[in-house]
Amino acid sequence: MVFSGLKAFFGHYGSALPVQKGMKKSRYRLARQARRLKQPLLCSVRYGVNFSRFCIFLIAFLVMVGCSTDQLDDAGTLEALADDSELVLGNVIACAASDEKNELVNVFLYPREGASNIRYFETERVDVNENDFENYTEITPPLLDVFNGFMKRFEVVVSNERWVVVTFEEAGKTHVSNPIRLKQNTKPTEYLPDNISIESGSAMPIFSWVDGAYDGTAIYFQVVSDAQNNLLSGTYTFDRSFQYYVLNNVVLNVTKGTPPTLQNNVSYRFSLLAVSADNWVNQFSEITFSLD
Repeated sequence: MVFSGLKAFFGHYGSALPVQKGMKKSRYRLARQARRLKQPLLCSVRYGVNFSRFCIFLIAFLVMVGCSTDQLDDAGTLEALADDSELVLGNVIACAASDEKNELVNVFLYPREGASNIRYFETERVDVNENDFENYTEITPPLLDVFNGFMKRFEVVVSNERWVVVTFEEAGKTHVSNPIRLKQNTKPTEYLPDNISIESGSAMPIFSWVDGAYDGTAIYFQVVSDAQNNLLSGTYTFDRSFQYYVLNNVVLNVTKGTPPTLQNNVSYRFSLLAVSADNWVNQFSEITFSLD
């Protein structure tokens, strides 16, 4: 159920680079306008003042039409969002995994408290520049709760692999995830509950795991939740182990407050995501457990 985090992998606590409104893309618009004007429009003084005024009016009209056409061309793209908003790049925790039971892809994100207007953008194919906003078009797939709303997921129907980005608004700015590389065809997410081992002899159980068939995992995300699907702790490690609730090897923590002490004879769930550097979930493992 999760996503991107560190600067090198997911960008949340890395450098958040603000992009000021109006900074981007003016050079692209000028180039497009230049292409539309197939020939230079020259006003010679020999035609008189009236014709010169007409030329000035005509040029102004063509520029306005060109700008309007550019806005229509960019509507619904990440490019248009960049023009209209102040962006903070690499500041949304997000990742994606293929679904175990159907052809869907789930794009997960962690919406921080106060986040609103969550949006999803995708490229048409994978062989494009994933850092070019012009390549992303907004799609509106269903947005569903995960862990009772602690996280969210877009449920996306896609055939070919591509790049995707998610955004949300927070404190008057638009925050943008790092690009997520969908690999549902070449590297479908493995669902491997048997890869997890638990030492549950105390109120601080130790979880350990092994990788599946894929290499290239950059970080591991662990969730301990209760029988009502409430998230108790959410942590990231580079190690293939985690002890509840010991933070010695935790490199990123999204737990809210101090989680409760686990009780005997109560059912809990441990969920694990092995996430690659380009934010694809290589492995998803989940088991239920109770303390002895």
